[in-house]
Amino acid sequence: MSSYSVYDKKKEEHVGVAVIDEYDSESEGTGAFNELIAEDQKHDIKLRTMSWKKAAWLLCGDQVCLAIMAQTWSLSVLGWVPGIITMVLAGILFWITSITMHKYIMKNPQIQNICDFGYYIFGKSRVAYEFSGFMLLANNILLIGFHVLTGAKILNTLSDHSLCTVSFSVIVALIGIVLSMTRTLKHVSFMSMFSAACMGIAILLFLVFAGIEKAPLYGYNGDYPTDGLVKTYAFPLPGTTWVACMNAVLNITFLWVPQILFPSFITEMEKPQDFPKALAVLAAISAFLFIVPPSIGFRYLGQYSTAPAFGSLGVVAYKKASFAFVIVPTIIIGVIYANVSAKFIYFRVMGKSRHAHSNTAVGWGVWAAVMAGIWVIAFIFAEVIPSMGDFLSLLGAAFDSFFGFIYFAVAYWQLHKGNLFGGAGRSVMTLVHAFVLCVGLFLLGPGLYAAVEAIMADYSGSVTPAFSCASISI
Repeated sequence: MSSYSVYDKKKEEHVGVAVIDEYDSESEGTGAFNELIAEDQKHDIKLRTMSWKKAAWLLCGDQVCLAIMAQTWSLSVLGWVPGIITMVLAGILFWITSITMHKYIMKNPQIQNICDFGYYIFGKSRVAYEFSGFMLLANNILLIGFHVLTGAKILNTLSDHSLCTVSFSVIVALIGIVLSMTRTLKHVSFMSMFSAACMGIAILLFLVFAGIEKAPLYGYNGDYPTDGLVKTYAFPLPGTTWVACMNAVLNITFLWVPQILFPSFITEMEKPQDFPKALAVLAAISAFLFIVPPSIGFRYLGQYSTAPAFGSLGVVAYKKASFAFVIVPTIIIGVIYANVSAKFIYFRVMGKSRHAHSNTAVGWGVWAAVMAGIWVIAFIFAEVIPSMGDFLSLLGAAFDSFFGFIYFAVAYWQLHKGNLFGGAGRSVMTLVHAFVLCVGLFLLGPGLYAAVEAIMADYSGSVTPAFSCASISI
């Protein structure tokens, strides 16, 4: 086995960590975590230093994002009843699967990222580890690319396209590289506070402006009032396709599935057992922000809702004033995904060498090179993919099906195999996780089909050329 991986036997013996079959209580896992933390304290660069409060800020900084403003469009496709049901159900499953993940990691403290998680739940499979690693990098780098493109869109909108769009993308990528140079998530969590606050201001301004303006500007079916007066409806409008509904559902699940980063967050906590406290803060904030603002937006924009909803505002000044604040979370969330991705690559490259955890020229040089490489690749994706929105639906179907549902159904089975129906409570949770598995498989099957259909439809029309200077203002 390679020296960089979590399944390195010598590494496990060095920190006194037993393998999965030897754990039978969370207290043993806590003791092993204490040994890992003590080992980490010997390093120049200490990673396991984040309190649960800082972890909560980090979680909120990742989740309080522009995707919230796309939920109004999801409601306009699905209508009130299917839309709200999907949002509430996604939130409930998010909480359950996240707690299952935490319990599994507490019994297996050697897990450092989602790749290690996949390795253990699938019976210490090297294939599962490498497959998870590929999906981690593909998911994160494409998401960083989406944030590069979004940053360029914001700057385009605010400046009335004063520069070539590629130039704006370069500016965003360079800022991202500089802010990503910090090595610990503890420091990134500090930036996340400002990120979440700025996104909160943007959402509040949007709600105020949507409420006071006379009418929306336009929707996907034309300028107001070509599609009639603003209206809301309980169920999808006649003529709404199954592909559109499925993409609206993927849009919702994409927002509620951030667990791909959670093992990396837990790894850098000083008390990993406190992660549920941070998760509770995130769940409370998410339940409000993911449902209430989109619902208010749908009330005032109706069938004219766009994704993001800022684009539907009728007064250009309102649009710019609210959209401007999104630049901060756009960059900071990219930094969070870049940090997790870079650590996966960095520790595979550096292995057990002293440079991995020390302030050496080699260590910092490799870290800077890896980070710059990630942002450059993300920048290229941002420029060559004609519709990043559709590709996010593809991510939601291909990756979130595993990292939001399937992995945690398997983890639950590993935790409780032999006692899946030991009592009423355990039986209920077993059935819930069976449903979680079904949801994941549904997203991976019909969901993936719908995402591919949407991409094919985009390519059948006019396609934006790569590295285009054309305006992408909302």
